[in-house]
Amino acid sequence: MNFGFFDFLTLFGSLSLFLFGMKTMSEGIQKFAGDKMRSILSAMTSNRFVGMFTGFLLTTLVQSSSASTVMVVSFVNAGLMSLTQSIGVIMGANIGTTTTAWLISLLGFKLTISAYSIPLIGISFPLLLSSKERLNSMGQIFLGFALLFLGLDFLRGSVPDLATNPEMFQALQNLTGYGVYSTFIFLGLGTLLTIVLQSSSATMALVLVITNQGWIGFEHGAAIVLGENIGTTITANLAAIVGNVYAKRTALAHTVFNIIGIIWMLLIFRFFIGQIDYFMVYFGLESPLLAPTMIPIGLSIFHTVFNITNTLLLIGFIKYLVSFVEYLLPSRGKKFERPHLEYFSSGFLHMAELSVFQAKKEVRKFCELAQRMFNFIPALIIETDKKEYQNILQKVSKYEEITDRVEVEITTFLIKISRKQLSIQASEDLRRMRLVSSEGEKIGDVCFKMSSLLAEKKKEKIYFTPAQRSDLFEMFKLVNNAFELMQGNLQKSTPEARKGLSAAIELERKINAFRDQVRDTVIVDMEKDPSQVKSAFYFNKLITSCEKIGDAILNINEAVAGVNVE
Repeated sequence: MNFGFFDFLTLFGSLSLFLFGMKTMSEGIQKFAGDKMRSILSAMTSNRFVGMFTGFLLTTLVQSSSASTVMVVSFVNAGLMSLTQSIGVIMGANIGTTTTAWLISLLGFKLTISAYSIPLIGISFPLLLSSKERLNSMGQIFLGFALLFLGLDFLRGSVPDLATNPEMFQALQNLTGYGVYSTFIFLGLGTLLTIVLQSSSATMALVLVITNQGWIGFEHGAAIVLGENIGTTITANLAAIVGNVYAKRTALAHTVFNIIGIIWMLLIFRFFIGQIDYFMVYFGLESPLLAPTMIPIGLSIFHTVFNITNTLLLIGFIKYLVSFVEYLLPSRGKKFERPHLEYFSSGFLHMAELSVFQAKKEVRKFCELAQRMFNFIPALIIETDKKEYQNILQKVSKYEEITDRVEVEITTFLIKISRKQLSIQASEDLRRMRLVSSEGEKIGDVCFKMSSLLAEKKKEKIYFTPAQRSDLFEMFKLVNNAFELMQGNLQKSTPEARKGLSAAIELERKINAFRDQVRDTVIVDMEKDPSQVKSAFYFNKLITSCEKIGDAILNINEAVAGVNVE
């Protein structure tokens, strides 16, 4: 046997070059059409066919069903997509991943595409040096395409040939002699390979090269392809481990969907293989059962027909699939759901351009959380039941912990994204989101201090006068109006948010003016009645805190509008 450690490194390096080329091309496509891709995601509806097409398009562009499904799991975890929507997208992603096999089969084996790789790199290099973002992105796409096929060419050359390594061929041949059990063995190998490589595309490239070299036949190559469909679900399930129950359901739905497809395929496996062989010969091609060089085309047909058929068979049963996974993973109630964003550690970061879309949604949710926290403060003023009062205090304390943790996790996530290659617009969006996240955390801190003040006031048995209560609730109303305007601006594009900035500035002025007005009134009231000194102290602190929240809200509005961004 002449296959040594250096040969193994060559094989592994070739596969790594293939994966790096795919990653480079994917990032270039994302940068080239980042905003449009995010628009596609935001247009997802409960229409299962729209979702399926979206999943197909997305996976075709990024050339990774694992990346697409991890993204979907993340979106469901964040509450940005329903389980029903996600299943449609996953079905489309399964079809989208078949384009890799066709790309390799039609170009990688039929054409000497690697001969054009160096000229492509020559074209890409000046584009990469261009200061124009779209030209730079095009250069990255060309470079990725060139590296992908260089890697595939090296992969073909580094796979051991049968003449000099008969022992390796014999070892594989030994696995083919167990009849139906051999199908399960190769199915398991396909699953294991995809789990190890973390890429169904890499597994497909490897199996196409091996079958093209004659190491294994059409039937066993098809079994590996089926195993790849199981292995690709592992990535999404790993991402969902740290997610909520909805994310876990999405990952499980993906697994169940693929397993159902594999079960019915195994029942008709030999017949299905035979039909593909029949049609290829009928249309003038050589038989993949006899000619190893035709196996890549045969496997591409098998992979495509299987995924399309499985989708068409099950797309009408999405609601039953949803009911099944909900039965397997019942919700234990919202109080058991983790409120922070741990799923950000799920490997979703290699889709940096698309991550910006998700991060925007998370920042909006964070600001909604800050507003909910603020609205506990009026409840503390009017609540008379001791037990309920303590419950509200505990909620504020818990929310304060959550805002601190979420702010750290969002900021960490945004910093990680910013290290990736992004469009200029996406980089600008990240800077704004970091500022918005910081201001949201400040609001949480101020709300916690307000709750602590009210707790001290209650302990000292100090009571607000009717006039003070009235003024406080008037201030709360102004601040809530500012919150509502802010939430609306967070949903808008930068130009639209800039148009509404004058209204935000006017609201902040009203908050400042009201603070000045009631502060003067309190001084007059204390001069008339010295017994109001302590209540006036707490009143002033709360009014000032509300004004600070107003300042933070204005900062968020300015950041969204692209004004005063640090």
